[in-house]
Parts: sequence; structure tokens; C-alpha cells
Amino acid sequence: MEKITKKEEEVMNIFWEHGPMFVRDMVELYPEPKPHFNTISTIVRGLEAKGFVDHKSYGPTYQYFAAVSRNDYGRQSLKSIISRYFQNSYKQAVSALVGDDDLSVDELKKLINQIEEGSDNGNDNL
Repeated sequence: MEKITKKEEEVMNIFWEHGPMFVRDMVELYPEPKPHFNTISTIVRGLEAKGFVDHKSYGPTYQYFAAVSRNDYGRQSLKSIISRYFQNSYKQAVSALVGDDDLSVDELKKLINQIEEGSDNGNDNL
């Protein structure tokens, strides 16, 4: 999965929060000062080229929608961060969170319980 820019991620968040839409609808969702229609259109087409967005044609107009879920994007981003900054070690990443008090002992115990329950049920999801 390719990386996306901060502006592209802003657009993806709109799709993830509001579902399929036309570019003109997306422009309306932006706060003032609103970006120009062409700016949003260019970002959306770039996201489509990267495989993050797809479209449905309505004559000459396209309704765009997210082709990648927020969850899938988040998981892939996390994997990339762990690979780059923690030598591909999830243990090191969790240790960093625990060491910085970003993850409490109780939260860690809950994660361990989820992992144990998931492995008992054949479920890999956390």
C-alpha cells in the first residue's frame, strides 16, 4: 500500500466519515476557506491512481468512494511505523508505549486477555 500525504489523508477521512460523494459535495464539507473544486478533484484522482479511491459513473459525473477501509489503512500504517522505527518488533513498540506510560498495566492485561481469547477461538483480531 502506498503512502498518502496529509492532504490526501484529510480527503480520505471525509470519505470514511461520510461515505460515497461527488467532489462538489466534498468541497461543501470543508471549513472556510474552502479549497477550490479543482484542488479537491486533483487530490481525489491521485488517491484513485494509488488505489485508495474508486468511482461510479453517472454520465459525465463521478461519485467517488473509499476503496480502502480506515481500519486497513491504519493497520498498514502501523505495520510501516513498526518496521521503520522498531526494527519490525511489535514487542519493542509495545515496550515503548508502556515505558512512556501511554499504555497502562491494566490495558496491557486486557490486550493479553484479548489475544488469549482470540487464539482460543481461532480469531486473530485484537
